[in-house]
Amino acid sequence: MAADATHRAIEAVFRIERARLIATLARMTRDVDRAEELAQDALMLALAEWPRAGVPANPGAWLTAAAKRRAIDGFRRSAMQERKHAEIAREADGACDMSIEHLEARLDDDLGDELLGLIFAACHPVLSPEARAALTLRLVGGLTTLEIARAFLSNEAAIAARITRAKKAIAKAGVAFEVPRGRALAPRLASVLEVVYLIFNEGYAATSGPDLVRPPLCAEAQRLGRILAGLMPEEPEVLALLALMEIQASRLAARAGADGAFVPLTEQNRARWDQLLIRRGLKALERVDALGGADGPYALQAALAACHARARRAEDTDWKRIAALYDRLGQVMPSPVVELNRAVAHSMAFGPEAGLALVDAIAGEAALRNYAPLPAARGDFLLRAGRKAEAKAAFEAAAALTANERERDFLLGRAAACR
Repeated sequence: MAADATHRAIEAVFRIERARLIATLARMTRDVDRAEELAQDALMLALAEWPRAGVPANPGAWLTAAAKRRAIDGFRRSAMQERKHAEIAREADGACDMSIEHLEARLDDDLGDELLGLIFAACHPVLSPEARAALTLRLVGGLTTLEIARAFLSNEAAIAARITRAKKAIAKAGVAFEVPRGRALAPRLASVLEVVYLIFNEGYAATSGPDLVRPPLCAEAQRLGRILAGLMPEEPEVLALLALMEIQASRLAARAGADGAFVPLTEQNRARWDQLLIRRGLKALERVDALGGADGPYALQAALAACHARARRAEDTDWKRIAALYDRLGQVMPSPVVELNRAVAHSMAFGPEAGLALVDAIAGEAALRNYAPLPAARGDFLLRAGRKAEAKAAFEAAAALTANERERDFLLGRAAACR
């Protein structure tokens, strides 16, 4: 394999394996910054060795082994070794030999899903809800601070500071990188669900870059959702989030054309929707209803997604039911973004003027000031109302705000069509 091709392969493998690698190393070192450094060290070793020796048969295992060896070497050299041993000895009530060999064996024990353990650590109550989500997106999603800032409708400097503070707080509190057990699990669940869905959304609608979607992030969020559902099979909101993600993910293949261009929901080829994922999602939603959780935030969002999934053609969509569901969601989970989506639903159910009235009422919200979907929605309402000049200006404003190249192209195309 040529050197350039090998380097591309290494980078691709690292993107895939990064989160699991950091999870393993964080559990090992109890230090998120050190875990990220060790992961980067493993990448540097791969870049040095793989072009010469070839890409190994199991590259993820190679990276993990290399990072662990580097960590063990660090423990041997570091004066912190005794403290690390003492911490693990206290956790085990002093019942085991604390040699380096025992430490290595302990690290290879199957103590559950390490990646899920990393998420629960990042979602520890010592952190604010915003810090929990930002840190997990950074560690698990591998997102840049700019991408996270866009996901939070915040600015990059604030997010960078938030992540730094979160890492320090976790280290200071000595948070264990493992899944909580028993009664400790439930209080931590809400923030974990929020984080998993944020990861999914970054995959479903990438905030920046040349790609419209990032399917591996969606797949990871779905995997974590299934693990959570296995842990808490009677918890309606866990099942509801899983239902929502399964149904939304069913449309991934149809969201972009052959050239990668964005395809709006109403124009998608529904034959490309994954019916297996839709069936899974609808089945999970039925279970939510049976458990009495139909009015939960994720349950309502899953019900909205189900309305689209059940419509065989775009014109069959029950927009009045969708508008009613958004009315309920706005009461259960009030936010400017929910109100914007509610305006879209009302525009489809009751006409563009109804949507304009609702969107104009929230146009001054600070959280929506630089949010591209707001002028994009307004442009759609204006175009359907026959106000082409105003629609063109709205679409151009939306295009200027988005950092995703595919979305920008789509919005500029809509603006051009208004001439």
